[in-house]
Amino acid sequence: MDELTASEAARVIDKDPDNHVLLDVREAVELQMAALDDVVHIPMGEIPARIDELDRDKTIICLCRSGGRSAQVGRYLLEQGFTRVVNLAGGINAWSEDVDASVPLY
Repeated sequence: MDELTASEAARVIDKDPDNHVLLDVREAVELQMAALDDVVHIPMGEIPARIDELDRDKTIICLCRSGGRSAQVGRYLLEQGFTRVVNLAGGINAWSEDVDASVPLY
């Protein structure tokens, strides 16, 4: 599975926001600590039951805190026939460090 750095993901989303979904797979309590705007929030454990909420025609950029859980979800989505899936390397913490320092690290 391909990965994007936080800076790359920000540029891709800014350039063509209608063709990308930022899928946040963290738990709700984690979103309370640090969150990005305009994400689709489906916790990792709920992905199988809620997979139909994802648009197969858009590139799905998976993110979590540091990139591990989102990579697992990305591999699962590819196994389910999704073809446009990438992982946000370093997760929301990388986003905070490289794109938007107002997003808290945790």
